[in-house]
Amino acid sequence: MLDLLALCLQLSLPLPSVPDKLCSSVQLEASSAVSALGRTILLRDVVAEAPKRRVLVLGGIHGDERSASSLVFHWIGHAQTTPASTHWRFIPGLNPDGLLAQPPKRTNANGVDLNRNFPTPDWQRDAVSYWATKTKKDPRRYPGKEPLSEPESKFLYEQIESFKPDIIVSIHAPFGVLDFDGPSTPPHKLGRLYLDQVGIYPGSLGNYGGVTLGIPVVTVELPHAAKAPTTPEMRQMWLDLVRWMSAHPIKPAPSP
Repeated sequence: MLDLLALCLQLSLPLPSVPDKLCSSVQLEASSAVSALGRTILLRDVVAEAPKRRVLVLGGIHGDERSASSLVFHWIGHAQTTPASTHWRFIPGLNPDGLLAQPPKRTNANGVDLNRNFPTPDWQRDAVSYWATKTKKDPRRYPGKEPLSEPESKFLYEQIESFKPDIIVSIHAPFGVLDFDGPSTPPHKLGRLYLDQVGIYPGSLGNYGGVTLGIPVVTVELPHAAKAPTTPEMRQMWLDLVRWMSAHPIKPAPSP
């Protein structure tokens, strides 16, 4: 039987601003998926009474962006007290192997950038050539041999298929901006982060979710990868997200 508290403490140990007591309060659950090295991928559902929407929130898709995972931990706590008519699904550490590596790694244990491994229509044509020409074969941005080649990206793909989120929130660092892909009116700001749409990449989650599936994808780029926002800043970002969701009713995504 899995010791979920021990798994949570292991995941949170290297994260900034995540005290042990937060693991006890967020009550992470085990998914059915494991990472490339066999680590259980943890998640948490927080469900309001009569939810009006489903929102998927994830951090740690890049393991060296530890502040992103920290924010998800704190947001689970806010959802428990302010569920905002929403069925939330949180995945704080999609790439546990990268998060727990010393030093932390952007890629997973197989050396694949999970945020370039989703099945966008342009993947076969563009993903590897983009990596070769635009990034000069930067190993930190290797898209893999084929889309969904990695257990972590496949797990997220399956979560999107089964959970059917109305909104996806993907947390990254360290560019200090707010990005958005897909339909609906984007949020103007979350906390101190202001909208600055930077475009899409072959195989990225924003491209796959926002463009291919038509699901609004809010990408939060925190200012620092190793330093979490302050507690008041994290709460303000949460409140701004909830306010935006309430002001912009979600339209059903078009059929693929």
